[in-house]
Amino acid sequence: MQAVVLLSGGLDSATVLAIARGEGFECYCLSVDYGQRHRAELAAAARVAKSLGAREHRIVTLDLTTFGGSALTDGNIPVPVEGIKDGIPVTYVPARNTIMLSLALAWAEVLAARHIFFGANAVDYSGYPDCRREYTRAFEAMANLATKAAVEGARLTLHTPIIGLAKADIIRRGRALGVDYALTVSCYQAEGDGRACGRCDSCRLRRAGFDAAGGPDPTRYQTDQGQD
Repeated sequence: MQAVVLLSGGLDSATVLAIARGEGFECYCLSVDYGQRHRAELAAAARVAKSLGAREHRIVTLDLTTFGGSALTDGNIPVPVEGIKDGIPVTYVPARNTIMLSLALAWAEVLAARHIFFGANAVDYSGYPDCRREYTRAFEAMANLATKAAVEGARLTLHTPIIGLAKADIIRRGRALGVDYALTVSCYQAEGDGRACGRCDSCRLRRAGFDAAGGPDPTRYQTDQGQD
């Protein structure tokens, strides 16, 4: 079976790729260069795809800085480093997951693949609306109305295997499947070589996950501020 896997280069999507491979899927990984501040994740995605035996890895370039509206796509909006607060943070990128899933859907139809894997998580996350079960179910329903393949009877399944897992459980699952988390980049303001700030929401969630899972945290930090 073939599947398209959205691969950001971060911890969650790397785990999802390992899960898909473990379930016997031939995986076609898709990453998106959307002008994100943390472009180091794209090199990480390539490393992860190779490490976990993806059949193919493609990067689509799409410039969301045209619209901005997020700390990840507008250099004038700083990435918060004071910790997770109530409400949807400024690191939310408007419509990002809808855009990425639509691209994955297009490639899946070309490949005649009836499966898409997506690393949404609605437990240890920043509260993004497009990471919730309600959203992923709605997208799957839309996909099965919107494509020639589905109309002709080849329905598509959107897999979200980690959506209900805590970060520590995601890490434990990935370790059991052989994920090398040292290859991944999660930081919203990672340096070019992938070293993490240790202070943004994504770094805090990642670090707390490794602390709870036990064992070493392979994250490389820019300074010792990530190790306090």
